[in-house]
Amino acid sequence: MRLDRRTLLAAACCLAVRGGVARAGEPSPPARIVSLDYGLTETLLALGVAPIGMVQVGAWADWVVEPALPAGMIDLGADREPNLELLAAIRPDLIVTTPYLAAIRPVLERFAPTRTFSIYAPPGGRPYELSVAATRELAGLLGRATEGEALIARAEARMAEIRARLRDRADIPLLIVSFLDAHHVRVYGAGSLFDDTLKRCGLANGWRGPSNYWGFATVGIEALAAVPESRLVYLEPISGDILLRLAGSPLWNSLAFVRAGRIQRLPAALMFGMLPSAMRFAALLGEHLSATGRSGG
Repeated sequence: MRLDRRTLLAAACCLAVRGGVARAGEPSPPARIVSLDYGLTETLLALGVAPIGMVQVGAWADWVVEPALPAGMIDLGADREPNLELLAAIRPDLIVTTPYLAAIRPVLERFAPTRTFSIYAPPGGRPYELSVAATRELAGLLGRATEGEALIARAEARMAEIRARLRDRADIPLLIVSFLDAHHVRVYGAGSLFDDTLKRCGLANGWRGPSNYWGFATVGIEALAAVPESRLVYLEPISGDILLRLAGSPLWNSLAFVRAGRIQRLPAALMFGMLPSAMRFAALLGEHLSATGRSGG
C-alpha cells in the first residue's frame, strides 16, 4: 500500500498530538502557572513544569531543599497573603493551591482559573495516597500524564529500595520529630506523610499517641519517654540554641534513647509535601539509618 504525501503529513500530526501538542479546537495546557503550596511546587518541578511564581521562595532551601528552584522564580510573598498586585502583573494561566487558602479562592479566581488539591485537610489521614491522586490530576491538567505515572512509579521504586535496605531495622520503632524549642516537639504520627512513608519502607512508627488531621501532635519532650525502645529521628532545621539547651537539660538526658545514643539528625524534608518529599525522606532514612548500628550511634 502506497502512502501519499497528505497521508504521511496526517500521520505526523497524529504523532505530534500524542507527544503533547493540543488537538485542533482543544485548548493548550496552561503554561504560566502559579503555585501557592510547596508540595504542589515540588510536584510541578518533578513533572518538568516550572511555575512562574510561588509563595515564600526564600524559605524553600530550609524546608524543601531539593530540587533547587529555577532561577528567576517570582516570589509572591507570604503563603496566607500572596501579593495580589504582583499576581495580577504576571498574568498566570492557572493557579494551583490547597484548602489552606480556601478563604481567598474567590479572589484568586479573578486572576486565573484556580484549582485546589487537597492533601492535608479534614478528615486527612492518607497523604501519600492523596498525593498519588493529586499527581495524576495535576499531570492530566498539564498534558503530562506520562510524566505523572513515571513520578508515581519512581516513588514506589524508592520505597521498595529503602524497604530492602533497612529490612533489619523493621522492628525498631522510630520517633520522627521537629523541635519547636528545647521543651516541645512536633511528633509525626498516623495521618502524616512521614508515617505513610515509614509504612511503605517497612519501618515502625514509635508514636502511638493521637495526632491531628495534619498527622502530628505537639507534645512536651517528656511524652517521648512513653516509647523508651525507640530511636529518635529529628529533622532540620534546628537552631544551635535549642541543641545547646537540650545538652544541659536533665529531663532530656534522662530519656532512654538519649542515654543509649539512639538519636539521628536528619536533613530537612518537607513534612507537608507530596511524592517528591516522601521520596527524599525515604532516601535520607536509608542513607543515615544504614550507617548506624541497631542499638546506638
